[in-house]
Parts: sequence; C-alpha cells; structure tokens
Amino acid sequence: MKIARFDDNRFGLVDGDEVIDVTSALSALPAQSYPFPRADLLIENFAALRPGFEAAAKNGARRKLADVKLLAPVANPGKVVAAPVNYKKHLDEARADAGIHHQQQVGEIQKVGLFLKATSSIIGASQSVLIRHDDRRNDHEIELAVIIGKTANCVSKEDALNYIAGYAIGLDMTVRGPEERSLRKSLDTFTVLGPYFVSADEVGNPSGLDLELTVDGEARQKANTRDLVLDVPTLISWASSFYTLHPGDILLTGTPEGVGPVLPGNTIRATIAKIGTMDVKVGHA
Repeated sequence: MKIARFDDNRFGLVDGDEVIDVTSALSALPAQSYPFPRADLLIENFAALRPGFEAAAKNGARRKLADVKLLAPVANPGKVVAAPVNYKKHLDEARADAGIHHQQQVGEIQKVGLFLKATSSIIGASQSVLIRHDDRRNDHEIELAVIIGKTANCVSKEDALNYIAGYAIGLDMTVRGPEERSLRKSLDTFTVLGPYFVSADEVGNPSGLDLELTVDGEARQKANTRDLVLDVPTLISWASSFYTLHPGDILLTGTPEGVGPVLPGNTIRATIAKIGTMDVKVGHA
C-alpha cells in the first residue's frame, strides 16, 4: 500500500499516477487530548486503518499525483535518527574531499555512532529545499528512509524488520562546515521525505534496493542498499539500544558516494526501487 499526504493534510491511496482520497477513513483514529502521545497516530494505527483505507478507496475522489502538493508522508515523527558514512565508498570520498571533511577526522560509523536531526527540518516532495547559507557548499544525500511502526526498545537484529511500518525516499541535505553534523543537517527544509509512505509488505527485504539521484539530469549518485556497512536490521537494533523508537520515528540509513553541491534553481530527482521517484526543487531561503 502506498499512502500520500497531500494538499491541506488530505490522505490518499496511490494508484499509478493517481491518488484516491481516503481522508474519511481517518475518523477511525482514537481521540487524543493533551498531553499528546509521542508517536504518530496514523503510523501507530496503520494496520487497523488499512481496511478502512481500502473501503474508502472504492468511491474516493481521484486526482492526478502531478496536480497535488505532496507533503511529508509522516506528519508527526518524534525524531529523525540518521546514520553517517554508512557506505564504504562514501566514507572514502568524505575522507578525500576537503569540501566535505573540513579538516575533521571522518570516522567509521561503528566509531562515530548515529545522530539526530530536528523534526522541524522535514518537508515533502512538493516543497522546496531552501538554501540559507549560500556562501557555503550545500550537498544532496539520497537515503532509504525507514518508518518505525511500533515501539522498539532494545530489539534484536533478527526481530528488527518486524518493527518497520514502511519506507520512503529521504534526502539528507547538508551544509558543509566545521560544526557538528546535527546542526548542519537540521536546517529548515533539509530533510525531504517522499514521495509517499510505502508499506513494508510492498518493499519486502530492504537489502538490494537500487538508489539513484540526478541534479538537472546529471547523474550524481547510484548505488544499492546491499552495500550498506550496517544494514537496516543492525541500525534499528543499535538505535533502539540507546533510545526507544516510537511509531512514526524516521531512520535515515546513510548515503552512498557521489554527494555534491546544489544551488537555487536546481531540481533534484531521487529514485529508490519499489518506492518511487520524487522531484525536489532547490530555492533561496
């Protein structure tokens, strides 16, 4: 199942190049009051909502995907957990390129660990990445985004895939400089998720997915998730050994080699097999 959040927080099932409005099915969500839960309610209740989505789709209004504004598929993630230098060839290029490392040692992921990005940095595919530090290099990084489906605390690698609700394409945008990663990657609009939420059953094993990114048609990044240093189950197990993962939390699994700068006016096209393609414009803040 592919679920899009679009326009003024409508929800729809993606069917080819169309989206079928199933917003009415959200009436089945449990009522909440302050203090609101940490988890994203739709993701937490996704399994229970699926029959309602399917029923609503029988008579739901259809729109062309090209005619709607695609928002981030998860409305209320509690946190974004990100994996640095999780492809060997990207580690090599980061160490070799002074424009990336800025005289700082770039360690292996097993040594440097994971980091967090601000949820305020999240946008959807139809929103633009906005460059606010145009005196610096601002880079694209395509990543497989994993959407946690149920509370995960100290889970094993063997059981980790059972905690995944679905997947999306992620762009972990980065402004280069000497500061800590979480600061340079948490600017407004610097976490793009889309084009929609793809349920875990549609993707199957997340190892073996082709990734590709172009900028204005120029090939920049091309790889496969089988080349991850730490695979998806290992990342979930490791992250959950430090903090509890809640439904709707996002795990960015790392970017392959080929990262490079973008400028206002560019269009980034990101594609991941079994998930889809999104075109993201770059502008000025």
